[in-house]
Amino acid sequence: MTQATSTLGLDFGTTNSVASLANPDGTTEAMNFSHAGETFSACRSVLCFWRDEDEARAMMEIGPWAIDQFLELGGDCRFIQSFKTFAASPLFVSTVIQNRNWQFEDLLAAYLRRLGERAGTPWPSRVVMGRPVRFAGAQADESLARKRYETALERLGFETILHVYEPVAAAFFYAQRLTAASTILVADFGGGTSDFSIIRFDPAGGKLHAQALSHSGIGIAGDAFDQKIIEHVVAPLFGKGSTFQSNGKTLPVPSSFYSRFAQWNQLSIMRHTRDYADLLKMVHVSDQPALIQAFIDFLEADASYLLYRSVARAKSDLSAADGARFSLQAGSLNIERDITRAEFDDWISEDVGAIRETVDLALARGGLRTDEIDRVFLTGGTSYVPALRRSFEDQFGAGKVETGDQFVSIAHGLALIAQQDDLEPWLAREA
Repeated sequence: MTQATSTLGLDFGTTNSVASLANPDGTTEAMNFSHAGETFSACRSVLCFWRDEDEARAMMEIGPWAIDQFLELGGDCRFIQSFKTFAASPLFVSTVIQNRNWQFEDLLAAYLRRLGERAGTPWPSRVVMGRPVRFAGAQADESLARKRYETALERLGFETILHVYEPVAAAFFYAQRLTAASTILVADFGGGTSDFSIIRFDPAGGKLHAQALSHSGIGIAGDAFDQKIIEHVVAPLFGKGSTFQSNGKTLPVPSSFYSRFAQWNQLSIMRHTRDYADLLKMVHVSDQPALIQAFIDFLEADASYLLYRSVARAKSDLSAADGARFSLQAGSLNIERDITRAEFDDWISEDVGAIRETVDLALARGGLRTDEIDRVFLTGGTSYVPALRRSFEDQFGAGKVETGDQFVSIAHGLALIAQQDDLEPWLAREA
């Protein structure tokens, strides 16, 4: 077991979370986890709640252990994913789990407590917490997110809590390899947000000096790309775009039935909403009842995670090949569909364009031209998407664009920043 060290670098992500310890000798050490014979440092940001009838008590797990329980118990549990998207939402107050109200800070504290237990590593008293430049959500309140983060962390015993933009941490991690002064654009692609920082680094005199020039962010990232696959492949097979009969009129099936696909955390609770009750009625008046019934079967199979896994696999395959096979088996459902990369590129083109505009905003805020950027560092799992990388290569030149350590660069960067004599230049401030 690793002994407690001075500072923890914590990258709590929409899809995965990584923690890195800052050691006294100046090195960083990622917290590792073992599951099913595999050792890994990026732990899935999911929770599963269920009741153990033998012991007559409520149970909770995280990461792959939560997924194991979900797959075993199906509808007899509560599975929560992508809950970071609630962090800055004033509309999210709490959710009921096993007759108890859980606020965001309750969920985060429970997740992080179990994260430490699963790693077998004691928490230090000091943490540098990563945060996006822009939180997900149309009405995102960054002050609220900051307060929720700090409440959860204080419950775990952290006495000093510092906040650093995630792309700044990734930039600092990348800058360790620099041998000459450089202006770096770092693009961090998460599940819920894409964030950009431009920083001027100078390693003169054996000490890394830095000046942050600008930041920008947008609530479009990996999850938005996932939704394009759902919109074009899955939703039509669940009746989107079909019609039903009402009082002698032919009307479109309400789009609100499909709005929950926009967030994984909403889809998992749809079976407990009025929309589900309305779907049960819709199947009797639909012009294509088999499609509506397929939607109902999907919800009754509690297959939101299976859908997520199928979409993620297809997206990953499309990053490595010109085509992929989307496959979803859940209960009586059996969906198969071939997807070409050209199709996928077309579906996400608008989002890629919006991301490029946000990069342009970072350049404008820093008063910089494209040719004044010396290096571009892409991090986060979505950075593998070819159309996205191609956008940066077209804008800055292929020779300037690099990727690497997509899942751990932020956490290691946070831990490295924690060891600096002067932390002020690195800290994120509220707008």
